[in-house]
Amino acid sequence: MSLPPCPKCHSGYTYEDGDMYVCPECAHEWARKAAAEAEEAQRVVRDAVGNVLQDGDTVTVIKDLKVKGSSSVVKVGTKVKNIRLADGDHDIDCKIDGIGAMGLKSEFVKKT
Repeated sequence: MSLPPCPKCHSGYTYEDGDMYVCPECAHEWARKAAAEAEEAQRVVRDAVGNVLQDGDTVTVIKDLKVKGSSSVVKVGTKVKNIRLADGDHDIDCKIDGIGAMGLKSEFVKKT
């Protein structure tokens, strides 16, 4: 696990001290909770073209995708409505007609 750089001097030599992060170069201290909130605020999910995705968007699949554990395939051009952004290797949670609930990677969809 890598620690965040110092928000004041951008040093990469930060260390943990209890519930705080400390920068040995400038002596700046900040709470770990604040760092986690800042990291979450910076997380941006983009589609294959570079558009920013948000909860509730409608996307189109740009590549045939095999459904793991099934013989089903999500075809190119399939529209997926009302997506939810999620943490993990699959950025999008959604329901696809005829298949059901599944996770998609944002690199295989385009915002419509």
